[in-house]
Amino acid sequence: MERLRQTPSQTVGPFFAYSLTAAQYGYPYDSIVHHALLGPATPGEHILLTGRVLDGQGTPVPDAVVELWQADAQGHYRTAPLSPKDDDGSEFTGFGRVGTGTQAGARFQFETIKPGAPAAGQAPHINVTLFMRGSLRALHTRLYFSDETAANAHDELLNAVPPERRETLLAQAVAGLSRPSYHFDIRLQGEGETVFFDL
Repeated sequence: MERLRQTPSQTVGPFFAYSLTAAQYGYPYDSIVHHALLGPATPGEHILLTGRVLDGQGTPVPDAVVELWQADAQGHYRTAPLSPKDDDGSEFTGFGRVGTGTQAGARFQFETIKPGAPAAGQAPHINVTLFMRGSLRALHTRLYFSDETAANAHDELLNAVPPERRETLLAQAVAGLSRPSYHFDIRLQGEGETVFFDL
């Protein structure tokens, strides 16, 4: 009798975004989290965050999944389980997830708040996790804000990155929109490759 052998590892295929962000792709299943991390009355500065995941040739990747995990405006991470939004619209989930396949130009877009600094030696930042086809592991990086120059200068992790690569972790402020907005492209390889961290 032949023994069963371990199934070979599978690369993350285009199906990945559809299963984790089903509602975004028009499937009749609710997503646990989505692009909005906040309610209309969530305390803090409400911001719009957009960006793209770019391959080595600078081409947008149309089926990646981007996750955010961040502190609230006071620098506190949510510890209570996620629940339906409060009636007053003030709930902040602290966690969001979107796919890049439904926005023009394969962009991702989040509505959130600008986080506070969670601890001494840390600037306001957002933790970013990326899943995509061809990658057997999640990729982890951080997003800092270009207009937090003083705080960024004292962030221990950011300053451990070689100076010439720190720019890849900065979300750039975008002027002229109806609300404070930032743009953050994630470059997978090549010139300007985003700094990723081993966790």
